[in-house]
Amino acid sequence: MPLANRVDPFGELWAVNTRGLLMGNRGGKFHQPDQTLRHRRWASRQWIACVCEFRGRHRKVWGAGYTELFLLDEVTALAAGHRPCFECRRADALAFQARFGPGGMKAREMDLVLHAERLALKLAAPGDLPDGAMVAQGQSAFALRDGRMLAWNFGGYVDAGSWNGCANFTLLTPPSILEVLSRGYRPIWHQS
Repeated sequence: MPLANRVDPFGELWAVNTRGLLMGNRGGKFHQPDQTLRHRRWASRQWIACVCEFRGRHRKVWGAGYTELFLLDEVTALAAGHRPCFECRRADALAFQARFGPGGMKAREMDLVLHAERLALKLAAPGDLPDGAMVAQGQSAFALRDGRMLAWNFGGYVDAGSWNGCANFTLLTPPSILEVLSRGYRPIWHQS
């Protein structure tokens, strides 16, 4: 049975077999010794997205240290409020940081802003969102790319038609991350 450590664009955790392209964490350990989740779904404001392999390191998932999470891709990670890791994805983290708010914000400052935005869902305005933004209609999530809506699932994306003219969507990607995307940050997309 898989652990409940697969992140959806809403930031919720699920037990599914697919892993995705990225691993992440939410600032530490929030699982219990029996590998079940505590009530709170984060340990601190530091929510990061990492590569799955780095310098030959091997971890026991949900062992000591922190609660490992898995994300389909960076578009999913950004929608859920995760930012690139400064250790294993340094170039991406620096590119993200350079586009985040007033230039030069430190990771801790970005984490404070993102933490305040994670649960503040807003209605999305068609045409005003950059590629890589994620929106929801009910329990369904959609990534926006090249004017198209891509229906999200744990295995990848499926074309769901044109974004133009659509209304009544809830914005999932935090506003600060939308600014980063609008300023030219290019997230890692799942190959689907």
